[in-house]
Amino acid sequence: MAQGARRTIAQVVAVVVLAVAVAAFLREEAVRHEFFDLKVYQGALTWWVHGGEIYDFLKPGSPYGFTYPPFAALVMLPMVWLPWHVATTVSLVATVVVSTVVIWWLVDPIARRCGWTRWFALAVALCLAAAYEPMRETVSFGQVNMLLLFVVAVDLLWLLPAGSRWAGAGVGLATATKLTPGIFIVYLLVTGRWRAAFTAMGAAVGATLLAGALFPNASREFWTSALWNTDRVGELAFVSNQSLRGVLARLDPAHPGTVAWLVLVLATLAGWVWRSRAASAAGDETTGLALTGVAMCLVSPVTWVHHLVWLLPALILLVDNGMAAPARSRRRPILLAAATIGYAFLISRIVWRFDEDFGGVTGFLGSNTYVWISLGLLLGLPVRRPAAPAGGPPAQRGSSRVETGGVAQLPQPHRVAPAGQRHRIGALGAVR
Repeated sequence: MAQGARRTIAQVVAVVVLAVAVAAFLREEAVRHEFFDLKVYQGALTWWVHGGEIYDFLKPGSPYGFTYPPFAALVMLPMVWLPWHVATTVSLVATVVVSTVVIWWLVDPIARRCGWTRWFALAVALCLAAAYEPMRETVSFGQVNMLLLFVVAVDLLWLLPAGSRWAGAGVGLATATKLTPGIFIVYLLVTGRWRAAFTAMGAAVGATLLAGALFPNASREFWTSALWNTDRVGELAFVSNQSLRGVLARLDPAHPGTVAWLVLVLATLAGWVWRSRAASAAGDETTGLALTGVAMCLVSPVTWVHHLVWLLPALILLVDNGMAAPARSRRRPILLAAATIGYAFLISRIVWRFDEDFGGVTGFLGSNTYVWISLGLLLGLPVRRPAAPAGGPPAQRGSSRVETGGVAQLPQPHRVAPAGQRHRIGALGAVR
């Protein structure tokens, strides 16, 4: 048998074994939420279509209702006329498809550089992603997190580097759908992409005004009342809230400390702006996306565990940087160990061990584990510089390399070189 055939068979066997192991792990560890949030969406929209106020709806037997802006209701409206099994199938298939695409964009450059079989690298990554708690929670709840990440990634990794006139539109629509992606508009502003920033603001405002014209009562209710009612999204001290606000709320559930939270938010945003500007200056759009997703999770008042799918790009980039570092350098094992440890905690459900008791030093450290990981990623994720061109999504086109500082490098995504040098530069290097 040829060596190539033996390698393929070995890889197929390895993927099957890993898939079986992940399935066994999920059978024991995964919590099945039976598309709870999707039931909230469909129930609220059905109530609305039949004459009720969408923000008055609460899912029977729960305190949860529709919390998204009216534009999200417009986008989701066709769900009213879908049978339940069709709605769940659409949610599942859409999440799997966009997750596969995003992971492919992030993993394929690593496979190319390291000489790995590309389908094998993707298959392994998808198996590992299936075990990742925020991903499995997103699927089980029927959440929209990966759909929004996909829309933002298309904008930042494809349209923006290509100089498209539509760059920013995806960020704007994501913001109109769920307010927290609005931090990506700030990212475009602080990194000096003015046209894309104003396109994003225009898209967000346009979508919001469209919803307001079609549904004036719902819009008035959301912007004047429902948006400010934090009780609608759940208790701030709930251990699933892995944001800075959640950390303070668990220290003193009765008095979460708003001033202290604002100070922490400002400090976090300052660090994020500094690091994001460095990534933009280096042409490292993918790291800019990753850092902004991490910052969003930290500063949002409520970041449920399933919102932490926004950490996926940063975790994968840790692996990317580790594999790009010299084989005998200290940098490689440190970065790969950081990625492994972070991933291990994020599949472990460790925070839920402190659901009933998050007091004391152990409770404080354990119940906020995912926040510590987010902070570590925000502060420690390397920024890369351009390398030679290759295939892949524009923002990761090319193989990473390591320069004198030992930092993995990627090509510049949005800069145009002088005509005589262009051959040397690559085209491009969630509240429930």
